[in-house]
Amino acid sequence: MIKFAKTAVALAVATLSLHASAGVFDDDEARRAILDLRAKVEALTKELNSRLDTKADKTSTLDLIAQHDQTMQEIARLRGQVEVLQNEIEVTAKRQKDLYADIDKRLRALEPRQVEIDGQTASVDQAEQNAHDAAMQLFKEENYEGAATALQNFVRRFPGSPYAANAQYMLGSAYYLQRDCKAAIVAQQAVVKNYPDSPKAADAMLNIASCQAELKAVNNAKKTLNELIKAYPNSAAARTAKERLGAK
Repeated sequence: MIKFAKTAVALAVATLSLHASAGVFDDDEARRAILDLRAKVEALTKELNSRLDTKADKTSTLDLIAQHDQTMQEIARLRGQVEVLQNEIEVTAKRQKDLYADIDKRLRALEPRQVEIDGQTASVDQAEQNAHDAAMQLFKEENYEGAATALQNFVRRFPGSPYAANAQYMLGSAYYLQRDCKAAIVAQQAVVKNYPDSPKAADAMLNIASCQAELKAVNNAKKTLNELIKAYPNSAAARTAKERLGAK
């Protein structure tokens, strides 16, 4: 568009020049008029070119500003998307961290624990630990009937547990505290039979003798006390058995 305008101006100047040349030697006045006209045309051409150039510069500047605005808008849009993605990444990372921590906690809970039972270190898993603790809590609360059921279930479920001998012994105690001596004797006999190497075995025999005495089975009580002294001569229960036999 600008080039076309410049060309038109040049053609006009050329045309005027040709017409002026036709009578260049008519007279001085005509020559001055032509020179004056030529100067005016040149001035007008210069002004027109200047205006056209200025308009072109403004148009170009406006185009650049428009492009800049569009670019800034696109950058703002992309920046917003980046911020959203960063937030999502942070949330996901936190969830994964929490998930891993929870999984690690659960796995650790399933791992066997080292505990001390009757002076010896043993390994127990969380399930048997929880079952044993729950049964003993019932016993401490003097809920002997509930404790007896829980202890019986524990021995049935975990017969090889390091807590098994103690659970069987406490089962007999729970029966005894309910004044069920017959059930208590059976439970304590299971301790002696199934866990003869347990520190609870000697105490179980002493409890059996006590229950037999309460049931008026004196001879059976004496026999149990003598067997206790023979089987576990160095135990505290054996010393108590000797005292009872000496008192009879």
